[in-house]
Amino acid sequence: MRLIIQLLLLSSLALSTAACAHTQQQTTAFKKFAREMAEKHDFNADQVERLLIGTTFRDDIIEAITRPAESKAWHEYRPIFLKPDRVAGGVEFWRQNEALLVSVSEQYGVPAEIIVAIIGVETRYGKHIGRYRVLDALTTLAFGYPKRSDFFRRELEQFLLLTREEGVDRESAMGSYAGAMGMPQFISSSYRRYAVDHDGDGRRDLWNSNADIIASVASYFKTHGWKPNQPITLLTNGGEGLQAFVDAGMKPSIKLGTLLARGIRPLQGEPPAADSLTSLVKLDAGDKDEFWLGLHNFYVITRYNHSNLYAMAVYQLSREILAAKMAAETAR
Repeated sequence: MRLIIQLLLLSSLALSTAACAHTQQQTTAFKKFAREMAEKHDFNADQVERLLIGTTFRDDIIEAITRPAESKAWHEYRPIFLKPDRVAGGVEFWRQNEALLVSVSEQYGVPAEIIVAIIGVETRYGKHIGRYRVLDALTTLAFGYPKRSDFFRRELEQFLLLTREEGVDRESAMGSYAGAMGMPQFISSSYRRYAVDHDGDGRRDLWNSNADIIASVASYFKTHGWKPNQPITLLTNGGEGLQAFVDAGMKPSIKLGTLLARGIRPLQGEPPAADSLTSLVKLDAGDKDEFWLGLHNFYVITRYNHSNLYAMAVYQLSREILAAKMAAETAR
């Protein structure tokens, strides 16, 4: 029994030490950041400094951000999200929020299946909203990840402003390893800029209000230029010598007519006008490469997560959810 008590005490001491195990350089940076928050936004500098000193530096956050899922090949990435249970979960989420999705889709011009797919990819419809304290995640990355420290210091600033504006408990709010929050996983700056109070209760709650969650995703896409009733992406026949087009990047910059002249043809649906701008997306499907047209709305999806893999997962999940919902309605 004495040994068990000693082990528990040592464990408790280790955790306490880990929570305060900041370098002198970091504590100096905390003080500077706290002064800036006081000068720019009228925070209490001592309170902000104590808040940061009380955070836990998380090595596992640094490890996670250096190996994101988007570094995988498409044939490895796709199965993470295109699963029967995620499709079924999307149909159920749609059923539970049918009237809300209809009204929000009409208001913002964003298809319901895209909204549902985003929430499905991000958190499995709210089942996995993150296991890290947002404050720990942002402090770890802002002061312990030099590669992107400037970005995450801005996000930490935005988080503290958000907690003051929305009444979020800054010490208990949970999110992803990158500090993304709620069912749609908005980072702090996106939360402040794009989230909407759709239920009219005076708060923008992305953890508990489905009305705010669904409308905020739609708001994000509308603000980034979503074009209603326009195609998103089209599978093509591909071909040789296309790498230069692929390397042109995610943003649509290639006239479709240029690709058509090279013999590239969509294998599904009607292509847009020849003077429409597109990108050419190359995906490693394992046994072959797939080539897709990245049209304007496909690019808009990449504004949520700057990855063609992510946008394709959202698109394909949305199509499967829509097909499963229609099949279920037909079978009734």
